[in-house]
Amino acid sequence: MENSVQLRDVVPEDLEAFLAYEHDPEAVRRSRFAPRERDAFMTHWRTRVLGDPANFVQTVVVDGETAGSIVAWWEEDRRFIGYWLGRAYWGRGIGTRALTAFLEREPARPLYADPAAGNTGSVRLLEKCGFRATGTVRHGEDEHVMLVLGGGA
Repeated sequence: MENSVQLRDVVPEDLEAFLAYEHDPEAVRRSRFAPRERDAFMTHWRTRVLGDPANFVQTVVVDGETAGSIVAWWEEDRRFIGYWLGRAYWGRGIGTRALTAFLEREPARPLYADPAAGNTGSVRLLEKCGFRATGTVRHGEDEHVMLVLGGGA
């Protein structure tokens, strides 16, 4: 049976699940993203993510459970997206369905994403949803793939 995948606005209780998912060792390894301590995580989410009205933030819900998040934000003149799913939701088509639904609601194009080069699952997910690789960028020591949907590089 296929799982029910829905998007909804973030509620405060979701932040506990998001924090746990950010601290999953395999997710950290794949994303090349250092997890934040609890207070820093909560402050970041409440002020920078949820506190910025220019951001579009959704919780991914699978069969009634908080599975992760998808966010669109501005970096200078570029609109970026990012997402994080709990490991239990990987490899089941949930990311594709959630991101497809998110892209139907997020009108900005072009959209950019820059997953770690070694995060092949994330790169594949973005490509399935129409993003195209335009090159690579570096974040510190790590190489990331720059992908774009719907427009210039």
